[in-house]
Amino acid sequence: MADDPHSVGDILDRLDDLAEQQDRLTLGRTIEAFGHRSYAPFLVILPLLEISPLGAIPGLPTMLALAIALIAVQMLFGRKHLWLPGFLANRSVTSEKAKKAIKKVRPIAERMDEWFHGRLPALTKGPMVRVAAAAIIVMTLAVPPLELLPMATTAPMAAIAAFGMALLVNDGLLMVIAFTAAAGALAVGAGLLSGRG
Repeated sequence: MADDPHSVGDILDRLDDLAEQQDRLTLGRTIEAFGHRSYAPFLVILPLLEISPLGAIPGLPTMLALAIALIAVQMLFGRKHLWLPGFLANRSVTSEKAKKAIKKVRPIAERMDEWFHGRLPALTKGPMVRVAAAAIIVMTLAVPPLELLPMATTAPMAAIAAFGMALLVNDGLLMVIAFTAAAGALAVGAGLLSGRG
């Protein structure tokens, strides 16, 4: 297995390689490529896919939120090996769509890699990982109702991506930003849903 990714650029490079090797990119095959112990890459990949043009596919934000929730639950309970049920592991997009999405999010990834690195690493370890996992689960619960509103799922998914990035590069300052973004996303989501009701 290749070395674990240490940046969003590394993640996108590996996804590009996968997309070159097959016609469709499945969640299960992607997990195999990153290793069953790699939680952080999926907490970056899946939200970024939702923020990309792929997020406009009906039902995809909720499906991605479900996959993220399952990953976060496993983090919360300290499970050592990442697992997804077959109906999620077999979900796929065409390699062509995946490559287009990767190209769209690469500029965001480059900025993230420039800005975030290992500051206050103690805030990305131990109990903080479980606290982050709980916050991520709450974010995923907000996605299905927000999917009914255009672009509304971007806020919770961006917060989840921030948690994933913080864990990927051991950046405690980003972890603090992620908690703040999560609180803001919930407030915005509640406002949007109450305004719609």
